[in-house]
Amino acid sequence: MDSSAEKPPRARVSDAVDTEEAAPRTRDYLDGFLAAKPPEGPVGGEGSDLQADVIEALREIFDPEIPVNIYDLGLIYGVEVDENRDATVTMTLTTPHCPVAESMPGEVELRVSSVPGIRDAEVNLVWDPPWGPHKMSDEARLELGML
Repeated sequence: MDSSAEKPPRARVSDAVDTEEAAPRTRDYLDGFLAAKPPEGPVGGEGSDLQADVIEALREIFDPEIPVNIYDLGLIYGVEVDENRDATVTMTLTTPHCPVAESMPGEVELRVSSVPGIRDAEVNLVWDPPWGPHKMSDEARLELGML
């Protein structure tokens, strides 16, 4: 047998670096996390951070026929977040026969439910008042060449 093909020596515990000299390891890694207090102020309500996060999430959903998000398009009539972190979105569609009439409310509910801090989401689809181009934001009108 060739001596150049010998196996390298096995690692031994006695060869390990002394952990006493390394940075000390704290036992309770959750100590700082558990001691942290939640931010003060209202959880839900008009103008809350959670409501703003929900609105920002709604701005990520686009109507498949129109290259504008559903919030700027004026399809969202109201966003409410209560003290229990439950979100209620009141919305409409451009027409009752819209191709996404069956899927859009479900997509909105899923997206709102995925916002960190939201416990439950509900979407109320309404037809009164009917949607019209006058409900669009100026950004949406500009995107569609209506300004």
